[in-house]
Amino acid sequence: MKFFVSLLKNTNPKIEYYSRFSPSPLSIKQFLDFGRDNACEKTSYVFLRKELPVRLANTMREVNLLPDNLLSQPSIRLVQKWYMQSFVELLDYENRKPEDSHVLNDFLELLIEIRNRHNDVVPTMAQGVTEYKERFGFDPFISSNIQYFLDRFYTNRISFRMLINQHTLLFGNDTNPAHPKHIGSIDPNCSVAEVVSDAYDTAKMLCEKYYLASPELKIEEFNKTIESMWDLTEPFKSRPAGVRNHLLMEGGIQVKAPKKPIQVVYVPSHLFHMLFELFKNSMRATVELHENSKEGLPPIKAKVTLGKEDLSIKISDKGGGVPLRKIDRLFNYMYSTAPTPSLEPGAVPLAGFGYGLPISRLYARYFQGDLKLYSMEGVGTDAVIYLKALSSESFERLPVFNKSAWRHYKTSPEADDWSNPSKEPRDASKSKYKANR
Repeated sequence: MKFFVSLLKNTNPKIEYYSRFSPSPLSIKQFLDFGRDNACEKTSYVFLRKELPVRLANTMREVNLLPDNLLSQPSIRLVQKWYMQSFVELLDYENRKPEDSHVLNDFLELLIEIRNRHNDVVPTMAQGVTEYKERFGFDPFISSNIQYFLDRFYTNRISFRMLINQHTLLFGNDTNPAHPKHIGSIDPNCSVAEVVSDAYDTAKMLCEKYYLASPELKIEEFNKTIESMWDLTEPFKSRPAGVRNHLLMEGGIQVKAPKKPIQVVYVPSHLFHMLFELFKNSMRATVELHENSKEGLPPIKAKVTLGKEDLSIKISDKGGGVPLRKIDRLFNYMYSTAPTPSLEPGAVPLAGFGYGLPISRLYARYFQGDLKLYSMEGVGTDAVIYLKALSSESFERLPVFNKSAWRHYKTSPEADDWSNPSKEPRDASKSKYKANR
């Protein structure tokens, strides 16, 4: 502990210096163009040796604004130690020239070490929040600050890993032979329906392990892009077909007939993460509601649509839905209906810390998309993932540590200017005033 305090004291000036810089957001198209056309390890090294400390420093400054009682939890202190160690190790390359012998290879190996060190950041931070909640209880103001911080902290982590993965996959030995056409972690021809099917199959195995049953999946695709793009302007329509195709592909749209599978430029692992979480939730709700039904389990439906601006994926279930007042809770890190899972290596719980949905939404928002839930209590839930159709518009959405962020933690909550009920709502099915049906 003394070593950590000493290290923090000596490194603080550097953290403050790098936190003065704002992160530099990149688009999927920029990632793709660099990796496909002019991938240069020296260029990537020069960019990352500054950009990675900037992103680390921004989040390290912000974590210190959390309540002391939360920062004192062992799991939170462990995460801080990991970040500090990674930051210090990156500083070793501040002035090391890429022309020097072994620098590029040493930097590559360091990035792999840092990525491995940060593998358990999400469950460890979640454990720290759980420790705090069990010891100090629930405070609405502190909960709001924790929600704000964790959204930004986990988004920063997603971006941090994205940069590291692109570098190590492009210039290291951990390329994936199963996907030779991927540019780092990006698939230029990502078949959305295939990712949907893969996520469903993985969730299905987990569901059948716990419940010995699982609902079927039905997928539909609607590709409206080509029809609308073809009708943009007369000059565009008058160009040769090859030129039109090239222009569309430059914008990140794959030229396919409307009835062919939808393909976009995206990170399949991010999409898989979101879909796997949604399928887990839908399967759990469906099986628990209909496990004794004579009609069997109703299927889960997936609709994939591609328009001029959005790629949308809707997952629909008949799992009974949730009340409107609980929708926001599903994205709250301080709230979970599931028991706290074990942190045993390799264990994949069907439900855990309650972080699946909020982090899935962060993955969607990371490249300017979103994830929304629309539920009808008593029937089921529609979950919709929105992504940008054009890779040139899919810019990273990154948190910045500045005065605006600082004020968020320091401003005391004001009294609500709307009336609020003081009790939980009654169960309408048990009320003696229930309306006749």
